[in-house]
Amino acid sequence: MLWGAVIGDIIGSRFEFDNYKSRNFVFFGEDCRFTDDTVLTAAVADALVICRRDPGRDLSAETVQALRRWCESYPGRGYGDRFLRWVRQSSLQPYGSWGNGASMRVSPCAWAASSLQQAQELARTVSVVTHNYPQAVHGAEAVASAIFLARTGAPKERIRNYIEANYYCLEFSLDAIRPYYGFSASTQGSVPQALEAFFEGVDYNDTIRGAISIGGDSDTIACIAGSIAEAAYGVPAEDIEIARHFLDAPIIDAIERFEDAFGSQARELRNREMAKVGEQ
Repeated sequence: MLWGAVIGDIIGSRFEFDNYKSRNFVFFGEDCRFTDDTVLTAAVADALVICRRDPGRDLSAETVQALRRWCESYPGRGYGDRFLRWVRQSSLQPYGSWGNGASMRVSPCAWAASSLQQAQELARTVSVVTHNYPQAVHGAEAVASAIFLARTGAPKERIRNYIEANYYCLEFSLDAIRPYYGFSASTQGSVPQALEAFFEGVDYNDTIRGAISIGGDSDTIACIAGSIAEAAYGVPAEDIEIARHFLDAPIIDAIERFEDAFGSQARELRNREMAKVGEQ
């Protein structure tokens, strides 16, 4: 839970402004680092855990506080200028962003949810505190939906059909867009591409390689694609062990607290859904 997003971010970090349009690269390099994608994923996870422990808390308010708290604890991790201005102001109003930031941090919502509808509702709640532009909320919902469906055992064909019916028409392949695809921090320019990387991948590592191979906002695309791939395939234990060396204690603690809070629920739900499939 959450490792798929974090590892995608770490691996993609060194390619964000130095795109490498190939699948053939060393997975973890010395120049890898975690970015704002990891920090803000931890922040959303933190807010969800707080609300899990105290159901009387308001998730929107807790998300605002967590995003600001975690950003201030980890300066210089690649945050957007508008997000930083929002962090430093006292207003609770969102700033209408259409960027991919909501989608990169949304994965905890899909793991905390007990239904597809709840995954979408949670995604909207944690997104609109900053990214209240419809396109950004749309993308975050799509990512949360894909993760939820994957973690409850839905086959890729069903996930693709759901995404194409409700969110994006994915009439392209990674090979087709690789020659001309360039950097985009927009939701529309990142989320469909990350989804396609998942649909073309055969396992977690292959999904990350595909996501990075097209270039663009590599850490975010790999973070999003990795968050979905984890739900479908899991993450290799050796990848997690290596990734730990790139993180510090508070982020690891946030991941582990989230797993403690929602892990049993997630496993029980998957077992129920898989049993339904077996009965059909």
